Amino acid sequence: MAQVLEFRLPDLGEGLTEAEVVRWLVEVGDVVAIDQPVVEVETAKAMVEVPCPYAGVVTARFGEEGAELPVGAPLLTVAVGEQDAGAAGAAADDTEGSGNVLVGYGTGAPPARRRRVRPAPMASASRDTSGAVEAAAPVAAAAPAANGSARTAGVPSAAHATAVAERSADGPVPVISPLVRRLARENGVDLRQLSGSGPEGLILRADVEDVLRANAARGRGAGAPAAPAAGTAQSSGSRVPLKGVRGAVADKLSRSRREIPDATCWVDADATELMRARAAMNAAGGQKISLLALLARICTAALARHPELNSRVDMEAREIVRLDAVHLGFAAQTERGLVVPVVRDAHARDAESLTAEFARLTEAARAGTLTPAELTGGTFTLNNYGVFGVDGSTPIINHPEAAMLGVGRIVPKPWVHEGELAVRQVVQLSLTFDHRVCDGGTAGGFLRYVADCVEQPAVLLRTL
Repeated sequence: MAQVLEFRLPDLGEGLTEAEVVRWLVEVGDVVAIDQPVVEVETAKAMVEVPCPYAGVVTARFGEEGAELPVGAPLLTVAVGEQDAGAAGAAADDTEGSGNVLVGYGTGAPPARRRRVRPAPMASASRDTSGAVEAAAPVAAAAPAANGSARTAGVPSAAHATAVAERSADGPVPVISPLVRRLARENGVDLRQLSGSGPEGLILRADVEDVLRANAARGRGAGAPAAPAAGTAQSSGSRVPLKGVRGAVADKLSRSRREIPDATCWVDADATELMRARAAMNAAGGQKISLLALLARICTAALARHPELNSRVDMEAREIVRLDAVHLGFAAQTERGLVVPVVRDAHARDAESLTAEFARLTEAARAGTLTPAELTGGTFTLNNYGVFGVDGSTPIINHPEAAMLGVGRIVPKPWVHEGELAVRQVVQLSLTFDHRVCDGGTAGGFLRYVADCVEQPAVLLRTL
């Protein structure tokens, strides 16, 4: 007899608590193998395909495309063990998890075997004598229906099979997402009074938000001030959800501003000699060296002289933790928003290695294939906002790091060089630092050393 195992959304990375279902890769009734990708989800950091740790037949899917699911929420159920003739060649009877849901994040052992309740033909849930609700587990799977919606033999449609039935005196309330239930609960919305706009009456987040807007409008009508006089402009607009990458950026920047007493210092530097040095390197043949790689090399040399800025603050222990390795983050703009990939052990890399790693991570960022490990663990960030055509900025520190170096555009400007006015390639450098880890003297020393290396690249020879 087949055993039905439940596969839940795994932990996809440091600090991530939810993911949005982008695209299902399997249907109810499909046969899946161990480690076969079954769903594509988008987190606040990347878009990833989630593989299933079980082999068998998909009996239910949880979450429509576009729904947000918290970590630990059910993704799908798989019937494993004895397979029918059509599935025997493709599914195994191994019930152990593979441990390879994502690189670095395993599935662990499967849930313990549970006693399943066979549902009545037309019921999606049954109540035991104590009043608790036991969700009905699909037992047999059929091919997807002709209209494209997956159905299971003797079980309600996929929309109802994936919904969570909240029992009340008036019957089940089909809700697909824990986030929808939480939104309703926190705002006092009775889900029993709603008619869902989703497939087969499913209650969606938009349904709850419509009720909240209507309630707010009634509240304004009851006690709001008189409408503006004719000819007075009244603002209107649209709302954009803070979720995904944009939401993660908002949360992190807000936390940085709340927790870190930051300060910024800046300086203009003559980058003419640095640009000439780069041109000479590339003219010599071999791999082309990027300007970002040279700036990164300067940063790691400066951090070796001023290690206070390669640290983080542990307020619980009231300690400053100085870090041995430099894991260098760099800001990369993508269609999904701003992300900060991390170059591991940047202090141990030369210009060629840094160039290659910057190129690899930038391409992965644009493709949305960065792994959680490539987006976390940075100790210092280099932000080249000059690519946007601006001269200066006051960067916000990438929490929990202690500093960020910003680099503006390099443009020809009048400059006093060797006692005479000349046109030189000038760049503005800005350093935002956590004032808890050091004072202005240290921050100024770091920034001055960076500027000296930009103006006279030969200064770097002392640390090579």
